[in-house]
Amino acid sequence: MAIRIADVTDATGFSLLPRCADPGFDHRSCDYWEEADRGSKAARASWLTPAPPPAGPPPRPRNPFAPDEDEPAFNPFLPAGRPAVNPFLAGDEDPVENPFAPRPPVRPTVAADAPPKLRLLSRGLAVFGSYAKVLLVDDEPAAYVQFGPLSAYPRAMRTRELYPRLPQSPLPAVITCVSTTAAARGRGHAAMLVEAVCDDLAGRGFAAVEAYPEVGARPDATSAAHPAFWEALGFAVAAADERYPVLRRELG
Repeated sequence: MAIRIADVTDATGFSLLPRCADPGFDHRSCDYWEEADRGSKAARASWLTPAPPPAGPPPRPRNPFAPDEDEPAFNPFLPAGRPAVNPFLAGDEDPVENPFAPRPPVRPTVAADAPPKLRLLSRGLAVFGSYAKVLLVDDEPAAYVQFGPLSAYPRAMRTRELYPRLPQSPLPAVITCVSTTAAARGRGHAAMLVEAVCDDLAGRGFAAVEAYPEVGARPDATSAAHPAFWEALGFAVAAADERYPVLRRELG
């Protein structure tokens, strides 16, 4: 049995996201944590197709008294024979390169027509890194986890506002979603994936990570598991609540 963990940073990684055990939900179209007011966990087939190209502005009516766009404007005050451009300035198509300056880094991005969820997962690629990981067993997706800085998930920020005694500095990273496919349950894959995320977050400089499970929810309907799952992984109850406790683990 070969196990590997892949970061979701592009279309190839996004294609590895496993289906939810409950077909009414879908990781690939969930914006529950990213959208605090109208976010949904529901399966939305429209989110899995490429976005249509943005419509450009309507063409401006042509001014019959203006020169054609490909015809340079005539300057009556420019002496004959004098060039209309500054020969000491390079054009936009030929930028001047400073050989002593470091080259700007090539920042990872996804296509503008990528599925909406992939664009959400890619918002922090240039600064933070990946926001999701998939665990594969013999190249078959078995578990999925979504995580990132607190600022990336407004619903998590709103949850924390309910508990003013939670530490405010330094702010934690968060794990918003963790799931295992029905066929792979009971084998410790989700726990292994969370441990990999905790190691990753510690390497990125975070001092703590939090999770926000829902007590009493059906296993197939909750996105953040149950408190017992997190406690078994070294998380402690940072804010007790009958419905939405906060579990926290210090990273070192």
